[in-house]
Order: sequence, then structure tokens, then C-alpha cells
Amino acid sequence: MSSSTIFTKGAPSPLGPYSQGIKIGELIFVSGQIPIDPKSGEMVRGDVELQIRQVLENIRAILEAGGSSLKKVVKMSVFLTDLKNTSEVNTVFEKYFKEQRPAREMVEVSRLPGQAALEISAIALS
Repeated sequence: MSSSTIFTKGAPSPLGPYSQGIKIGELIFVSGQIPIDPKSGEMVRGDVELQIRQVLENIRAILEAGGSSLKKVVKMSVFLTDLKNTSEVNTVFEKYFKEQRPAREMVEVSRLPGQAALEISAIALS
């Protein structure tokens, strides 16, 4: 099965030796995204819901560059530095995933790149 690398300027460039996304067969694997605004290259700080929306918009851009969409997401992994932000994650997810809700796990971690408050990765159908 062949694979292809996904890259878009609509999402932040990788901060290390990895790809924004990889398409293998009918699946797209999106690397963990933190709340970086791809236009400015700066981390979105402050309002947690705004940060979550930025991460989901980054994921949307990568999926669309790979020929998919948020509607085709089947699995998401959410990493938070504080599980007290669970309600904010759920509020934003309810707005983005109205029809089909992906499988998901959410875990608290001690630290994320760039001192981000959250990181989310995704698996979607192409």
C-alpha cells in the first residue's frame, strides 16, 4: 500500500522531523496539532475555546489538503495540560462534530511543545 505526505500552508509547518499528515490507502493520519496560527506562526494564548478552535482549524486544513474533511474523522486523541478544560473541549467539539462524532480519548499530560495547553491528533477516512 502506498503512502503520501500531506502538506498545506493552511496549517503550521511541523516543528520537527515529522509530517503534518500521511495518507495511506483510505486513511489519513494527522499529526498532533497545537494552537499555532499558521498565518502569524504564533501560538494562540488565553481563551481555551479559541485555542481548541485553532487546533481544529489546523486539522481541517490538513484533512482538506489530503482530500478529506472533519466530517470523515473517525478518531481523535486530545492531550490537555489541565483536565479542568474538558468542558471547553466538549463545547467546541459539539459545534464542529454535529452529525458524526469521532471516537476520542482525552488525557492530561504534564507538558506539551511550546508550552501549549492542548494538542490534538486525528485519523480520518479519505
